[in-house]
Amino acid sequence: MTTDVPPGPAARRGRPPRTSARELELIALRLFAEQGFEETTVDQIAAGAGVSRRAFFRYFDSKAGVLWGAFDSEVATIRGLLAGMPGDLPVMEAVRRAVLAANHYRAADVPELRARMSLIGSVPGLVASAAVHYDAWERAVAEFVARRAGQPADSLYPLAVGRATLATCRAAFDRWTVHADADLTVYLDAALRALAAGFRDDTLTTEPRGDPG
Repeated sequence: MTTDVPPGPAARRGRPPRTSARELELIALRLFAEQGFEETTVDQIAAGAGVSRRAFFRYFDSKAGVLWGAFDSEVATIRGLLAGMPGDLPVMEAVRRAVLAANHYRAADVPELRARMSLIGSVPGLVASAAVHYDAWERAVAEFVARRAGQPADSLYPLAVGRATLATCRAAFDRWTVHADADLTVYLDAALRALAAGFRDDTLTTEPRGDPG
C-alpha cells in the first residue's frame, strides 16, 4: 500500500479502498484465532481490511460465511462440472473427475484448514449450520446421479451415491490433514477409486502417499 498521498479532502477523492474475499477471509481467520469466533464482529473484520461493513457483505452474507465460502464455491463448481460431463461416462467416473477438478488444496494449506475445521467443529452455531453446507454438497452429486438414472433426486440410488461420496471425501480430507504430505487430490482420487470399485480388497491395501507440490 502506498503512503505518499497527502491527507485531507484531496486524499478522499478517487476510488474507494479495494479488497478481496480472500483478504477478508484471512483477516477473519486471524481475528477468530486471536479473540474467538463469537467475540469477533463483522465491523472488526471489515476494519482490518480497511473497508466498510457494506463492502464486507458484498462478499459474504454473514460472519460464518467467511468459513464456508470456499466450500460453497466448491459445491457450485462440482455442479457445473457434472452438468458438462459426457453422457457416456460412467457415473462414478464422472463424479470422481468433477470432485478432483474442483479441489485445489495443497499440503501447505493444511494448517489453515485445520484451524478452519477446528472452529466449525467447536463453535455451537457453526456445528449446527454445517449440515446445511454438507447437504448441498451431497445434493449436487445426488441430483446428477438422478438425472443419469432417470429417477427422482430423493430416491434410493441417487441418495445412496450422494451420501457415500460425501462420506468418502470427508474421510479422504481427514486423513490428508493428518499426513499433509501431498495435494488433497491424491487422497480424494484414491478414496473415490476405491468407492467406485466397491472397496475391493485390492483397493484397501495402503494409504496414498505423495510429495507436496
